Amino acid sequence: MAGRLAGKLALVTGAGAGLGAQMVRRFREEGAEIVVNDLRKDAAEAVAAEVAGTAIAADVSDSAAVAAMFEQVDREHGRLDVLVNNAGIGFDGDPEQEKRFNEVPVQQMAEAAAGGPIRTHLDLTVSLSDEAWQRMIDVHLTGTFYCCREGLKIMNRQNSGSILNMGSIMGTAGGAGALAYCAAKAGILGLTRSLAREVVTRGIRVNALAPGFIDTDLTAPIQAVRPLIEGATPMGRFGDTDDIAWAAVYLASDEAKFVTGQTLSPNGGYHMSQ
Repeated sequence: MAGRLAGKLALVTGAGAGLGAQMVRRFREEGAEIVVNDLRKDAAEAVAAEVAGTAIAADVSDSAAVAAMFEQVDREHGRLDVLVNNAGIGFDGDPEQEKRFNEVPVQQMAEAAAGGPIRTHLDLTVSLSDEAWQRMIDVHLTGTFYCCREGLKIMNRQNSGSILNMGSIMGTAGGAGALAYCAAKAGILGLTRSLAREVVTRGIRVNALAPGFIDTDLTAPIQAVRPLIEGATPMGRFGDTDDIAWAAVYLASDEAKFVTGQTLSPNGGYHMSQ
């Protein structure tokens, strides 16, 4: 199979659904051999079967599990050309947070339209638990670090490779009521720039994707505020998974051979309104 990623081995974390699953499909179409990671073994295996790839179930926030995953990749394949750190969580099953995130902005707009003052407030940070904060940081930021550290043990031997870290528009523009998520994503962008400078001497490129609002399971819980988000997006819509998957193909491929330490943000123009 010839293509833009022919002869490359790609590992994508959190690829059992959504953006990660679409990335591996497009990577495979472009000729890559695929390793599909997900916390859920059945989801990883289902997507791996689609792309004739290998499935590895592992929690990216678990250092030992991440080390074991990359040891398996090294043992079975002996190389790693593309690493996409995509694994992440959103509301993580907190119905009260989800409810307030949907209802409060709508009420605030109604109060503002009536001439104010604003009497309804999100107040999500003051109720954020230590455990919820730490879980968000662990999965997104620490998980990205663990995977970069272990992936580089393979890439360093090759003096080649491409790492893509998944940031978010929320890590660049910020977002009310999503403190831990925004902090984690902003941290990933800083990690990306630092690592890019460190490993450039080895011929390894490190970049980030910072998607805007995309139709996935992660954004499904925010349907009540969707019209507000679409109204703030010049293109007037949420993106689809291919809007991110094809950007990932570009950054992973040799077409981006002069691109490192950069953040590419397909967001429909959303950031222009911030």
